[in-house]
Amino acid sequence: MPGHFEPLPGGGAAVALDDVEISIIRSLAVQLLELIGPGPGAEAPDDPLAELFAEGPSEPPADPVLRRLFPDAYGDPGQAPGSPAEAEERRAHSAEFRRFTENDLRAGKRDSALAVIRTLDELAPVDEGGAVLELSPEESRQWLGALNDLRLAIGARLEITDDDDTDLLYRLPEEDPRKPMVLAYLWLGGLQETLVTTLMP
Repeated sequence: MPGHFEPLPGGGAAVALDDVEISIIRSLAVQLLELIGPGPGAEAPDDPLAELFAEGPSEPPADPVLRRLFPDAYGDPGQAPGSPAEAEERRAHSAEFRRFTENDLRAGKRDSALAVIRTLDELAPVDEGGAVLELSPEESRQWLGALNDLRLAIGARLEITDDDDTDLLYRLPEEDPRKPMVLAYLWLGGLQETLVTTLMP
């Protein structure tokens, strides 16, 4: 079990984490929450209808990490082939889609990050340090979403766009300042891959 998720009888998954790993994942999840933000209705929690009917933004975020987490539904209008009129049409469709879906997407990502923090905070430490994290099937799905979001965020900071970029990460010299972020990216990828395996029928 060390370093990777294993299935639990009856569903769910378990992984052994040491204190440093717990601290890293929790810190990254908190940073992700701060990046995503509190969401609509945060200023008026007493009015549930205000949040229900709140419209999201129509323009993509300026931050490259948020752009990776909340991409245009119809692709980047400036990158896709076609005429200027077709690009403008894609831009309009993406804006409309974003306006009605981004708030829900943000809420889902917040819920997943909060689930990660909550389950880590509830861990009971073992004598030799660290703990065994046991997740229900629902918590496993939330963790999977959060791990994916964390890797997307780190990948955006590292400017990873394809598999070739990932291959280059393995060859970074030890003194490269990106090395700790690269190690986190690769480690989270391993956790994500083994968690996917536990959720397969």
